Amino acid sequence: MSIYQLKPAFQGLLRPGVVRLHAWGVTANQVTLLACVISVALGLGLFFLAPSPQAFALVPLWMFLRMAFNAVDGMLAREHGQQTPLGAFLNELTDVVSDAALYLPFALVLPGHPFWLGLVIVLAGLSEFAGALGTTVGASRRYDGPMGKSDRAFVFGALGLVVSLGWTMPGWTALLMPLLAALVALTTVRRVRSALAERTAVSSPSNTKGSS
Repeated sequence: MSIYQLKPAFQGLLRPGVVRLHAWGVTANQVTLLACVISVALGLGLFFLAPSPQAFALVPLWMFLRMAFNAVDGMLAREHGQQTPLGAFLNELTDVVSDAALYLPFALVLPGHPFWLGLVIVLAGLSEFAGALGTTVGASRRYDGPMGKSDRAFVFGALGLVVSLGWTMPGWTALLMPLLAALVALTTVRRVRSALAERTAVSSPSNTKGSS
């Protein structure tokens, strides 16, 4: 299970707005790049400026808006004829950059060694890489959970809310990043296995015979 499975319903709510954006000449790549710029600016701003904890309230707010941006750029591309090779690269690369920037400020506020947060950032990038590689072996782009992009956005958004409210994190929360790293690693393994299984199912003799 993954929060990503709620995406079709979310897209239905956004579709009328996407139609208007298309009519105004907005492109999928513009939306993708804007989301990345805002993510990097927010993440680096929180990290280097070290503002008050209340500023971390921007994280859950932006995480939600960013999901909307991600849905909008995909709908513009697929439903309004804006799919391009450049867009495919931007979609994958900007997500990894944005995630890294948005997770980075939590090194300042989370208990435990920052190594674990760094490991989450690295593994998150690998999980998206594994998902994208599905298309190179004849499978679909994999979005398997349990800790995909949407799930991670929920976790870090919730952490941002906790920090902004000034709540004290108990000692056991030092285990949160190691646990998150393990779940992201499991996600990567699942995506690889699912892609290989999908490829095997598509290329099996019974399917080939049935499609002939």
